[in-house]
Amino acid sequence: MTTREHSWDPAAPGVLRLPSGRLVRGRGLRDPLPPGDVPEFGVYLLGRRPPETPWESLWVRWSDFWLPASHTAARTALAEVWDRSATERVELACGGGRGRTGTALACVAVLDGVPADEAVQYVREHYRRGAVETPWQRRYVRRFPASL
Repeated sequence: MTTREHSWDPAAPGVLRLPSGRLVRGRGLRDPLPPGDVPEFGVYLLGRRPPETPWESLWVRWSDFWLPASHTAARTALAEVWDRSATERVELACGGGRGRTGTALACVAVLDGVPADEAVQYVREHYRRGAVETPWQRRYVRRFPASL
């Protein structure tokens, strides 16, 4: 599946191992960039355009504590995260790395085969205990379609 040089260290902070074995890193952009490998692709979930990165990235307009401005754009970006995580170091990030990032990671877990009604708990157990902060974010994950 992934080659060592194009995969995250599974023990590194913020790295979520999906049931398929794919690794995706979640992080908060207000924190310093973690040491070690940098992403090859990132999706940034912010209300305003993120800072430039030396790696390929996408911006999903998504205000803090809310849902993505475009569900279609979010769905497309998260499907790309899932797809590219098979062979690349991919990260998802918002300001704090909890609500929007946790919600997006839970949706990626759904794409990976985790039942939608279990995805929030999966991310809280394997990524961050406080992930997915609001009731509407939890509902978004439960309603997230597993198929494209």
